[in-house]
Amino acid sequence: MNERSPTVFVVDDDAAVRKAVARLPHSVRIEAAVFASPVEFLAAYDPDIPSCLLLDLEMPDLNGLELQQALTERGGALPIIFLSAHGDVPLSVQAVKAGASDFLTKPVRDQVLRAAFEKDRVARLVRAELTGIEARLATLTPREHEVLERVIAGQLNKQIAGDLGTGEHTIKVHRARVMGQMKVESLAEFVRLVERARAPRR
Repeated sequence: MNERSPTVFVVDDDAAVRKAVARLPHSVRIEAAVFASPVEFLAAYDPDIPSCLLLDLEMPDLNGLELQQALTERGGALPIIFLSAHGDVPLSVQAVKAGASDFLTKPVRDQVLRAAFEKDRVARLVRAELTGIEARLATLTPREHEVLERVIAGQLNKQIAGDLGTGEHTIKVHRARVMGQMKVESLAEFVRLVERARAPRR
């Protein structure tokens, strides 16, 4: 399996279901990798692969909801589509609240896979953007971070200079460098960028 090929992971303890569901990705020209158990899947899962997970709800040992929890604890962010032979409303609500993309009864249509991969693509772009913002913030000096915090708080250069015990010209220099390092041209853009970096990750 190519490390970077988009892949649909199928986890179901029923061999017949695995075979049937694994045919779906070929209709959208995507690879499929099937696993008979959550434990088998966890041993092979690579979060760097663009992917989505078709996950059976009821399985022995570790069920679908428990696998979802295990992936969450690992920091996993791939879209999960739960599969059930009989729709179970309470469990579907629990799965969606925990971050599932969808909860479907078998069989599954290929449009669902397309939507899941689009969600994964967008999530990866967002994570890459946030990583870039964090990397830029990491290049700032301790003094520049002090200036940054006060700029975000809405203080003027004169106020920042008074707080930090330095001249207003020095604050202007620090502020200009911070804006340059963050690659922004306006205060509004700068504030939005920092707020995005500090927002809780989903």
